[in-house]
Amino acid sequence: MSTLNKGIDKVEVALGWDPSPLGEPDNDLDIIAATYPADAPHGEPAYLVHFDSRSPDGTITLNRDSRTGQGFGADEVMTLELNRLSESYSRVVVGVLIQQTDGRKVFGEVANTVVVVREGYHQLAENDLAEVAEATAAAVAEFSRDAAGEWRFQPVMRGFDADPDTFAGLMGG
Repeated sequence: MSTLNKGIDKVEVALGWDPSPLGEPDNDLDIIAATYPADAPHGEPAYLVHFDSRSPDGTITLNRDSRTGQGFGADEVMTLELNRLSESYSRVVVGVLIQQTDGRKVFGEVANTVVVVREGYHQLAENDLAEVAEATAAAVAEFSRDAAGEWRFQPVMRGFDADPDTFAGLMGG
């Protein structure tokens, strides 16, 4: 759970990786967030946020999307304004997946992966995905409302061997 006394208001999930070696196909990793309704927090997600989308109410936004891992700093960044999320939602799970366009690839084959979860200047978690090296997708963070309605953070690291569509249905289980 979050070590902050107050609940979490706004977080940023950043994903980074190194570009593929010269002559090899690009590595395209993506951040995905699944939002679950309060009446079914472990059922089907109410909606997903991933590349080319944002939440219907604008509270979860993918700010940066890379298809190659090139550039400085984080390659993908997602902002979650949990303090603005409707009370009809009680859980958000964030995952990372590898687009499988050029054959099957796992996290262990992508150089220098890192996922960082921050609230402001406070780092909540950092992980290099090494413990899910044989996976093609992973749930990396979970946010849920407590009994007082405050958002709390739970670091997770669950690997999956699934295509993007299947992963979207499995990540919150």
